[in-house]
Amino acid sequence: MALRARQRCHAVLTGLVAFASAVVLSSAVPAQAADTWTEVGSDRADPLTESQGLTSVEVPANSANRYTGIGTIPISVSSRGWNHVGDPDASYDGYYVEPYQADSGTAKMFRVQAPNGTWSEYVHTLGSGEALNNSFVAIAPAGQWMVSGEWGTMTRLLVHPTPGVNPSTSPSANLPWTSSIRLDHAVRDVQGCDFLDATTLLCSSDDPAGTLFGMTKPLLQIDLSAEPGGSDVTGHVTALRQLPLRSSCSGNFETEGIDYDRRTGTLRVIVVSPGFCVLTDSKTYKFTRG
Repeated sequence: MALRARQRCHAVLTGLVAFASAVVLSSAVPAQAADTWTEVGSDRADPLTESQGLTSVEVPANSANRYTGIGTIPISVSSRGWNHVGDPDASYDGYYVEPYQADSGTAKMFRVQAPNGTWSEYVHTLGSGEALNNSFVAIAPAGQWMVSGEWGTMTRLLVHPTPGVNPSTSPSANLPWTSSIRLDHAVRDVQGCDFLDATTLLCSSDDPAGTLFGMTKPLLQIDLSAEPGGSDVTGHVTALRQLPLRSSCSGNFETEGIDYDRRTGTLRVIVVSPGFCVLTDSKTYKFTRG
């Protein structure tokens, strides 16, 4: 009788667990199911001028997409040591921002073009423990705050006031690191991020190991607890899919910048081919959300 009682108790508990699980699953949609990005096409990425980053520009109307690469760095900029440009972004009201780094030093630089076409430079002095790398910028939809990224394995993204847009910024003053996005899962070698909406980032990772998410070169989604600003927020990280790795050459691919164009719903990511094929079949891949 004791054995039968235990069996009946086990059956009841099993049923309760199954019921509870069904309730939880029906009320919470996992991030993996929320955003499925399907490849819909690609364009060749020029290795000199389209190999680092890209952004869509809404102002002025009918503006062409903008790209960065070693060939887009002005001599007047590289001659002062700013010899690497990352993934840029543009605010919805027409401010365009490029992130720069040097081989050594204690600062990063953000080069800004205003809607009237004038350029200015904003220098950020590194904070305690901050890496020298300046991989990307992502301007929040409201425009006042900007996210930037380091390199390596990280559990944070950095938040700055958007230079030229936020009234607290000036080319003659240090651009501060104001707050952080605290990630609930480590990320590695993030090359670019862009805002899908006010509290969602999409990011391209150049992770070569695949140990963090079970895949190399993942497309990441980061769901924020609140819009970034003057105080820290948290970010829930999900790997959505592996980015395309196709080439006539074998070897190490490099994922680069990312852009989401809200006008068309198109996501674009640059993937640079290995070896000689960097010249022939590097691609900007296009995706739409299913």
